Amino acid sequence: MATITAAMVKDLRETTGVGMMDCKQALSENDGDMQAAIDWLRKKGLSKAAKKSGRVAAEGLIGALTAGTKGVVVEVNSETDFVARNGQFQGLVKMIAQVALKVGGDVEAIKAHKVGDATVETAITEAIATIGENMSLRRAALLEVSAGVVSSYVHNAVTEGLGKMGIIVALESTGKTDELAVLGKQIAMHVAAANPQALDSASLDPAIVAREKDVMADKYRQQGKPDAMIEKIVENGLKTYYKEVCLLDQAFIHDTSKSVAQAVKEAEGKVGAPIKLTGFVRYALGEGIEKQTSDFAAEVAAASGQK
Repeated sequence: MATITAAMVKDLRETTGVGMMDCKQALSENDGDMQAAIDWLRKKGLSKAAKKSGRVAAEGLIGALTAGTKGVVVEVNSETDFVARNGQFQGLVKMIAQVALKVGGDVEAIKAHKVGDATVETAITEAIATIGENMSLRRAALLEVSAGVVSSYVHNAVTEGLGKMGIIVALESTGKTDELAVLGKQIAMHVAAANPQALDSASLDPAIVAREKDVMADKYRQQGKPDAMIEKIVENGLKTYYKEVCLLDQAFIHDTSKSVAQAVKEAEGKVGAPIKLTGFVRYALGEGIEKQTSDFAAEVAAASGQK
């Protein structure tokens, strides 16, 4: 039997929004398996959480940069938010984004690339020595199309191309690039607000879809629904799920009467050619990185009977 720690209870509570004692029971019932505990709570009707959004813990900046048919987004972390307002740090993030636009999204390749006489990794090390705070290039991604545009949007921007969240969106088309750029910016803003998990249902991890089906089926099975009915309910439930998590199926934030896919199709008239939305990347600063919250941890520890 796995030992259920205060940290595990705390993590499950923040993921699901369920009370601490229910979280502790869920973990105990599932031998400490976090995902199984989430599913257990959902099957009991205690949580509707389908995924963990990731708690923003690290500081620093997201940088987004586009150039015609290419675009990149990078995350550079620091210890405090104060550094994000430092001109030297901002310059470092912009330089890293420019390098990523040349070499791609591989972090090690970016760090090894030379800018002048020094590598990016050396530039980061020097910035650490000068500013006096630990920093790291956490991740980077590049999107490219053969024809069309890659558009970007930065949320909570501190300066051009730098902020707390960065999104890039790729649109493949031979149409008017100025109209494509407008559409791309709108879709990037939509991605910032709606936080889709995938482009479409085919792009979703099959394991996630299978787990979603299992959770729905088991929930209605416990309600005594017959298997034939459950199959239809799950099928309809998946359609609703796709509308929640797949970009092309989501209601477009700029006009909720249509889906993103419909908005793209309608834009073809202005653009003057077919449009294909080929991909997107959304980086929120520090998502998925833990930060200690001592007072709340103490609260959880007390509720879990730990010292």
